[in-house]
Amino acid sequence: MRTSYASVVRLGVIDVGSNTVHLLVLDAHPGAHPWPVTSRKWTLRLAEQIGPDGTLTAAGADALVAAVREAHAESERIGADDLLAFATSAVRDATNSATVLDRVRAEAGVDLQVLTGVDEARLTFFAVRRWFGWSAGTLLVLDIGGGSLEVACGIDESPDVALSVPLGAGRLTREWLSADPPSAAELAALTEHVGGLLDGVVAELGPARPDRAVATSKTFRSLARLAGAAPSGAGIRVPRSLTRTGLHQVLGFVRRIPSASLAELDGVSPARAHQLLAGGVVAEQALCRLKLSTVDLCPWALREGVILRRLDWIRGT
Repeated sequence: MRTSYASVVRLGVIDVGSNTVHLLVLDAHPGAHPWPVTSRKWTLRLAEQIGPDGTLTAAGADALVAAVREAHAESERIGADDLLAFATSAVRDATNSATVLDRVRAEAGVDLQVLTGVDEARLTFFAVRRWFGWSAGTLLVLDIGGGSLEVACGIDESPDVALSVPLGAGRLTREWLSADPPSAAELAALTEHVGGLLDGVVAELGPARPDRAVATSKTFRSLARLAGAAPSGAGIRVPRSLTRTGLHQVLGFVRRIPSASLAELDGVSPARAHQLLAGGVVAEQALCRLKLSTVDLCPWALREGVILRRLDWIRGT
């Protein structure tokens, strides 16, 4: 692997999330927008392979090692100068994470760094700030992942407040929803649970009001698409937003149809359809309790935050 950082850096990133392992290789020039070279995903659903004792199952660990090994080989084949590899809540929450990380290091040749929830919130906020710029003023950023919800708020590149709460769409689906679609009682219990945890978030954020509220993540993008936002084919620079009214209407029909039918809708990933309702409950409760009438969608999130931080470090800025 080359280590020279001249005018162009080819950076490989392995992102181990709750649902997928994503390899992204991109070229970056000083002062320029990073341009993707290749992108590849492995759908592992690691969060669903956490056993009753809290450990990542042997099958889950085997799949993770194999996917990271393939991603590492692909990044080397393409000629990455540098490789970043990080994991979020699925690996972080596993009680045997240290053993799993040792296996990844020994068998895949990759030192997988586990981010804390607060790290996720800060890096996602950083990416959103870079996307919208200083003119956005004070930003409030919401990011629904598979295992946790990250919230951050501030006026600089680093947020004044960065929080992570266990309100991920996958986690809540596993722990609270047994039927597909769920019963009214299950949904009511989930909503009460989510609202209770969000009351703590509201207290942490305090009375300050953001100039702009922004949402990231596949969950928010899917909900916005169902509410009428532009499709992904329109490009990442097309403005997209999600209103509380539109979200409420989307949840009205999402709660009544099985995930197999949801997966057939434009904008809904088949691999994530089963957890869309739980994610929608988190989104609606967040907008309600934070008194937000609308959120703008940002195409950049945690992965881009990690990339931008590394590129800043390489450039010495």
